[in-house]
Amino acid sequence: MTLADGPATVTATRAAARSRGLAWLWLSAAVIVADQASKHLILGAFRPGEELVLAPFVSLVLAFNSGAAFSFLAGAAGWQRWLFIAIAIGACAIMVVLLRRGGSALFCASLALIVGGALGNLCDRVTLGHVVDFMLFHWRQWYYPAFNVADSAITVGAIALVVDSIRGGGEGARPKPGPGPAGDH
Repeated sequence: MTLADGPATVTATRAAARSRGLAWLWLSAAVIVADQASKHLILGAFRPGEELVLAPFVSLVLAFNSGAAFSFLAGAAGWQRWLFIAIAIGACAIMVVLLRRGGSALFCASLALIVGGALGNLCDRVTLGHVVDFMLFHWRQWYYPAFNVADSAITVGAIALVVDSIRGGGEGARPKPGPGPAGDH
């Protein structure tokens, strides 16, 4: 934009950037659908603790996690459910605001993946009181905690945010604000 651009041009540019950022919410919806569908299939096919070895290093299981990542606070008395619901809602609200501001494609895709993952697990917490996990990576006596599609989306989104930050795409790709009212230079 130049100094000759008027307020209408600035407003239109900002509206277009918001539209482009929010357009990434289709990815969030796809993550939620894939997450909930996969959990539905696992819940119908497995009993808790049952394991189907797919390869020497990966199995399908049915596990319930009332805590957060790596079962953090899983042994608490139940209050953690409401804490994690509040955190998920707050974090998603912040990320949707960031999406409205726009940014690079990687920045927006990262946020959309995290929002989709957070809302996928939020659905479980609200309806079941815990998160359904089913992917289990292991090697000999080592086991990584079971996880799901939502957890994978959150992880990939977080890694992509770091990459975008290193590349400078999140902030640098956002439209620069134009000049303010006359006399603001």
